[in-house]
Amino acid sequence: MTAKESSIPDLPVAPAGLRERKKIKTRRAIRREAYRLFREHGYDATTVDQIAEAAEISPSTFFRYFPSKEDVVLTDEYDPMLVEILRSAPEGTSLIRIVRTGVVDALQRIMREEGEEMITRMSLVVGVPALRRRSYEQQIETWRLMAETYAARTGRSAQDFDLRVAVSSINAAMADAILTWAEGGCVGDPAVLVDRALGILEAGLREGP
Repeated sequence: MTAKESSIPDLPVAPAGLRERKKIKTRRAIRREAYRLFREHGYDATTVDQIAEAAEISPSTFFRYFPSKEDVVLTDEYDPMLVEILRSAPEGTSLIRIVRTGVVDALQRIMREEGEEMITRMSLVVGVPALRRRSYEQQIETWRLMAETYAARTGRSAQDFDLRVAVSSINAAMADAILTWAEGGCVGDPAVLVDRALGILEAGLREGP
């Protein structure tokens, strides 16, 4: 599928109102300065006050956008994109096919447009134990959102056991692919590993080589 033919919106997904757009712009500016400081001085050595000063805001403004320094790394705007991928897919498309096609395409765009930030973020998640623990908690929220969105388009319950197993398996496969990429030094295209992981699920896991 070419970019012109894709039904997936360009990143970032456009929010509905001007106020929300301003919030996202400010949040990204804070994150950008934080990542720069993390690269220059290290995560532990960088303080919230330093991030606020670099972003030309007050510490109290920082905390209106991010509850903690950890959240600067772990908060992103990708969940609305995932919702749009699930909602806009053609009727009758399987969950695994929607995610494999849509997320791989979106991840390639993220790497083109925000690749340096993605590398910094995942390097921090791998290298900072507190961030790694929190990232697992974040995956649960994505799991819930995916289940609810797909359930809404199919008319089934988000608590449907088969759906819960499918969603948790898909999320685990994607998370492990991204983690493998990050642990390998963020070399190459993570979308290739994500596509491979989801391909294994879509084809059915086979025993042996």
